[in-house]
Amino acid sequence: MNLSKIGIIIGREYSVRVKKKSFILTTILTPVFMAALILIPSLIMLYKGDGQKKVMFVDRSGLVQPYFESGESVQYSFADANSDMEQMKADFNDLGVDILVFVSPLDEDNNVSVTTYSKEPVSLDTKSDLSRRVETAVRDYKLKAYDIVGYEDIMAKVRTSVPVEALTLTEDGGEKEDSVEAYMIIAYIMSFLIYIFTFMFGNMVMRGVIEEKSNRIVEVVVSSVSSFELMMGKIIGVAGVALTQFIIWIVLTLVLVTGGGLIFGADVMSAGAGDVLAAGEGISENVASGILGGLASLNIPYLLVFFLIYFLLGYLLYASMFAAVGSAVDNEADTGQLAMPITIPLMLGLFIMLHTFQHPNSALSFWASIIPFTSPMVMLARLPFGVVPGWQLALSIALLLATFILVTYISARIYRVGILMYGKKATFKDLYKWMKSKK
Repeated sequence: MNLSKIGIIIGREYSVRVKKKSFILTTILTPVFMAALILIPSLIMLYKGDGQKKVMFVDRSGLVQPYFESGESVQYSFADANSDMEQMKADFNDLGVDILVFVSPLDEDNNVSVTTYSKEPVSLDTKSDLSRRVETAVRDYKLKAYDIVGYEDIMAKVRTSVPVEALTLTEDGGEKEDSVEAYMIIAYIMSFLIYIFTFMFGNMVMRGVIEEKSNRIVEVVVSSVSSFELMMGKIIGVAGVALTQFIIWIVLTLVLVTGGGLIFGADVMSAGAGDVLAAGEGISENVASGILGGLASLNIPYLLVFFLIYFLLGYLLYASMFAAVGSAVDNEADTGQLAMPITIPLMLGLFIMLHTFQHPNSALSFWASIIPFTSPMVMLARLPFGVVPGWQLALSIALLLATFILVTYISARIYRVGILMYGKKATFKDLYKWMKSKK
């Protein structure tokens, strides 16, 4: 193996790909989209709309008015309880309201029904708020019917919020506060990025091999370098492209998000992010603040180091297999069957990753984080939870590295024969023969 020749191939692969317009566009646009996904939701949450929403009630129950007080975003009004609803619906445009709400009289079980009328669909938030307030009014009415002495004081005392503080005992006998939601967020992001990058850049290697083979360029190249040197140069060259793009993405995204924070204010950004979490997940603001605090408490450099390790080793493992498949076909349309055994472990790792979020220490999560073909995604889903002992991490990386070396050796034997084969659609039987070939 001639390292200088591999270096030349790496340089060529790297320079050719980073100069492509597609590389430049995706490298610049992706951080813009990522920053937009972070900044825009905060701005949307701060946007108050076009003014007060006007809601008019026709309350035949006589219960709900005390439970609806006008605020900055909504103005409530109450029409006569005996108003003709059919006439009001006919005159809706003249009422000057956005929503007309009809509350039915109490039935024999002291329940009511609520119907809304509007020109535009009523939002889920508005429906939920109406339902919650009317339910509270009816519940209070039913309880008051029991003539409980000191009812208001009793209800004020029994309404209790019980926050749960989750603490994990550390090996040194101390304790630390946990935010499972924060761990799930960072675990999902890292694992999904591993899946996307491995699949994307592995396919880039495969397409590059197919392109050179179909153009017969490879026949000229292999006259000067060995097939193994060509394969390794191509794989490592694309890895360099991937790392370059990844680092640029991180830097540009941080710059754009930080710039947005300076423009809109750090406090506004933090509050907006908390509102997004609370609204998007249906959780309280306290829990949303806990998630943000949990994200801030994570050891990001530690996670980033192992993200890069697992990304590189995972990519090298799968890229060598994608290169072997690319050498065995004449065009990309023929890769489906041969690429299936490669994509299945990737997909399996993605599905197990979802299980790992809930059960990071289960037997399935443990073995999937050790087995090399799924470990890049599953181990990164476990790491933020802090449940991975050092020996498991070392074993996982060692097995991943050993498997990469073994698979690269096998792929190289397939590659050296397949790269010069034309006009025949290869089968798994052919791949096995090429792997056993000694020429």
